[in-house]
Amino acid sequence: MAIQRLDHVNICTSRPEETMSFYTAILDFTEGFRPPFNFPGAWLYAGESPVIHLVFSDNIPKETQIVVDHIAFEAVGFEETKRRLQKANWKFRCSEVPDTKIRQIFVHDPNGVKLELNFKF
Repeated sequence: MAIQRLDHVNICTSRPEETMSFYTAILDFTEGFRPPFNFPGAWLYAGESPVIHLVFSDNIPKETQIVVDHIAFEAVGFEETKRRLQKANWKFRCSEVPDTKIRQIFVHDPNGVKLELNFKF
């Protein structure tokens, strides 16, 4: 077996409205088909792929911890993304990867999940 690519990440949240707004209005993911599970949530798509699975719950287990440092996405529209984050008064930082043509934006979602957005220039 050889791993081919990142399929999706799953985020549990007790803040569904704020989380949905962050990923759709600011980062431009789109909500799409989600199987009819017996618990609330949403699937957010990048193009044709549902890469973020959200589970909505007011009872997130205490043992649920964020142990992954960050989730990285390849992205386009560096300046537009910065403008959206600034307009929403969302904290973020920018960086450039040395000896590459990659600019990055680091931002935390409403649940504290750190995202690395990579933009080629």
